[in-house]
Amino acid sequence: MPQVMDKEVKQGVQQDEPIVKYENICKSFGDLEVLKGIDLDIMPGEKVALIGPSGSGKTTIIRMLMTLEEPTSGNIIVNGKNLWKMNKNDHLVRANDKHLRQIRGDIGMVFQHFNLFPHMTILENCTTALIHVKKMEKKEAEERSMKMLEKVGLGDKFDAYPSQLSGGQKQRVAMARALVMRPQVMLFDEVTSALDPELVGEVLEVIRDIAKDGEMAMILVTHEMDFAQEIADRVVFLDNGVIAEEGTPEEVLEKSNNERLQSFLHRFRNGNGV
Repeated sequence: MPQVMDKEVKQGVQQDEPIVKYENICKSFGDLEVLKGIDLDIMPGEKVALIGPSGSGKTTIIRMLMTLEEPTSGNIIVNGKNLWKMNKNDHLVRANDKHLRQIRGDIGMVFQHFNLFPHMTILENCTTALIHVKKMEKKEAEERSMKMLEKVGLGDKFDAYPSQLSGGQKQRVAMARALVMRPQVMLFDEVTSALDPELVGEVLEVIRDIAKDGEMAMILVTHEMDFAQEIADRVVFLDNGVIAEEGTPEEVLEKSNNERLQSFLHRFRNGNGV
C-alpha cells in the first residue's frame, strides 16, 4: 500500500517542544477516580502507545484531548495553548465551544466503532468536515478525499455506503476521514478491537503507512502488543489511573521489572485479554 500522508508544512510548536502536554490531569466520574495526576508530554511526530488493563484510563486520556471528556482538574496544552481553559479579563476560565474547536482543529481521532454517517456515501463521509469545518469548496474537498480514499485502498468505493463495507473497510474510511483534515496529532482508540481477526491486518497496515510519514504525532490506545512494539517510539503503561511505567518498547515490553506490568503482560499473552 502506498504512503498515506500528504506532505504539508505545519505551523506550531518547535520540534523540541511538546505538541501535547498533560499537566497533573485528574478525571473522576462521580465517585470513581479514573485518572490521578497524569503528566505526559507528546513530542511532534512521536508515536506513543498507551497500554494497560480495562478501566486504567487509556481511552479517557485521548477523549479529553478530543474534547469528548473534560478533565476534573489539571491542564492540557496543545501547540502551546491551553485546551480546556481560556484567558478572559486576565483570568483563566473554562473554554467556550469556539476556543475548543479552534485548538482541537489540529487533532484527528479514529474510533473503535468507526462512527461513520450511515446515510452518507464513503466520499460524503470524508468531505463533510472539509466543507463545513475547513470551509473548503466541494470540488476541492472531493478531490482531496478521493485521493486519500485511494491511498487507503478504497478507490473503488466512493459511492458505497457504510452498510456495504466490511469492518476493515469501514475503519479505513474512518482513517481517511480523519487524515483529510491533515491533523498534527492522530488518536487511535483500539481501532482493531471491534474487527474480525482476519480484518485486523489490513487496518494495521494503513496505520504503519501513516506512521512512516514521521511528521504527525500519534497516540494509540491498543491491545496489539506486537504492533505497539513495532510502531511506537514510546510505550506508556497505565494502571489504576496512573502512569506505572513508560519508556521505549524494549524497555517496557521486554526489560521492565514492574510487577503490575509483568502481571498484565502475562495475562495478555496467555489469552486472558486486557
